[in-house]
Amino acid sequence: MNKSLEIKILTPEKVVYDATGVSEISIPTEAGEVTILPDHIPLIAPIKVGEARFVKDGVTFGLAISQGVLEIRENNLVVVLTERGEMAHEIDVARAEDAYKRAKEVMKMEKNILDVDYARFEGMMEKELNRINVGKKWGK
Repeated sequence: MNKSLEIKILTPEKVVYDATGVSEISIPTEAGEVTILPDHIPLIAPIKVGEARFVKDGVTFGLAISQGVLEIRENNLVVVLTERGEMAHEIDVARAEDAYKRAKEVMKMEKNILDVDYARFEGMMEKELNRINVGKKWGK
């Protein structure tokens, strides 16, 4: 009998993906990319903005994720709690490019931008750039 993973990718607003029968999933963590296969040891790790991938029925799917937490539980359950997550085919690349450009322009225009605001806009740019990259690579 072939073992497989059950994965749940969740944001505060929605369930991004919830399925069984996944053969592997790769997630960007603060320590580097982690690829999880069936019977992986339990683990909790912080995740960072980047591209996640999983394989189901021999097909690889990509998605854009933001900061969050990866939890690998016993019985092959993988839970990803992320601030923001989108399947690649759902990403509107043109809209993400516009959001990236707007954040970049605001940063250029503000001469006395506070460190807090700078970090916020920098984070927005990173997330939108990730959406652009994942959407172009894996999208329609």
